[in-house]
Amino acid sequence: MLKCCYLLLWFHMNRSNKNVTLKFLSKELGLHVSTVSRILNGSMDDASSAAAPETIEKVKKLAADLNYRPNTLAKSLQSQKTNVIGVLVPKLSDLVLANIYEGIDAAATQNNYFTFVSNTNDLPINQKKLGEMALSRKVDGLIIADAHTGTEDSHQFFNELIARDIPFVLVSRSLENFTSVTCDDYLGGSLAAEHLITEGHRRIAIISGEAFASTGLLRTKGFKDYSSSKNIMIPDDYIINCGFDVDSGYQAGLEILSKNELPTAIFTVNDFIAIGVMGAIKDKGYIPGKDIAVVGFNNISLTAQLPIPLTTIASPMSEMGFTAMELLLKKINKEQVDSIKLRPKLIKRNSTLDYLVE
Repeated sequence: MLKCCYLLLWFHMNRSNKNVTLKFLSKELGLHVSTVSRILNGSMDDASSAAAPETIEKVKKLAADLNYRPNTLAKSLQSQKTNVIGVLVPKLSDLVLANIYEGIDAAATQNNYFTFVSNTNDLPINQKKLGEMALSRKVDGLIIADAHTGTEDSHQFFNELIARDIPFVLVSRSLENFTSVTCDDYLGGSLAAEHLITEGHRRIAIISGEAFASTGLLRTKGFKDYSSSKNIMIPDDYIINCGFDVDSGYQAGLEILSKNELPTAIFTVNDFIAIGVMGAIKDKGYIPGKDIAVVGFNNISLTAQLPIPLTTIASPMSEMGFTAMELLLKKINKEQVDSIKLRPKLIKRNSTLDYLVE
């Protein structure tokens, strides 16, 4: 009987060529319009606090049957919110950032938000330019994955956002005094050092990524501090900065392999660098994992499928993005939030386990 009523309603609405409104839905369901609005247009928490699960199901079913579409313009004019979030990343083609963005978008969708992403190519000038373009679209907030440490550019832009009362959260990279969601990069570096030292390595090199990225800096520091606690010092000329891509890792690997005394192991601050390093080791006539051990960071999907599977530190990439979106929503709602560090995990594979220490 109820289904027939819905069909008649659907026919009536389409025949009369009128848009289905919240007022119409609330009248048909015998609910207050604000209750229906919270169920259809609010977050999951809003819906749960507005009505019982069976009522929520009835509201959503009728809305779907009648092809209800929220009037986003009217809603934004009334609430001064657009339910749109801008996301700034260095390069979306990077698998790490793509995984982080998946988490951001999943949390946004759960809470009836829409996201769009812009590539900054890791340039502070683009960060500000694209950030301002996003703000011109009246976004409710920003999630920023390309913070630069050691320069004034990011600090200045972020302080401007605070002065303008624009909610934002940093993700992946951190910057002191600004809310962020990151992997515990320092701990990850420590885990890598503990593993290599436990395996018997004493002469270790580090390829530490870009000098402006907190990820590489903290992973390197964690590795060095743990090594130092075991009375193993990493010489400065065994620490090399480079880009976060495979080609840069390859060139940095060649530089390390040109040393008079080769390291027995190389720690890299991301998996792409590690893949490049393994290529350099192979091209120099050595076998990655057997002649020189290699550790990466992040545990991107292809690391387990390499000809020599890569030992790496797994970072919770998707969870990072999901949590960043949750924090941003709290900031939009004027709630106090603190930065969050998510725990990494060591994944042991052949690139270190095949090495035989002399």
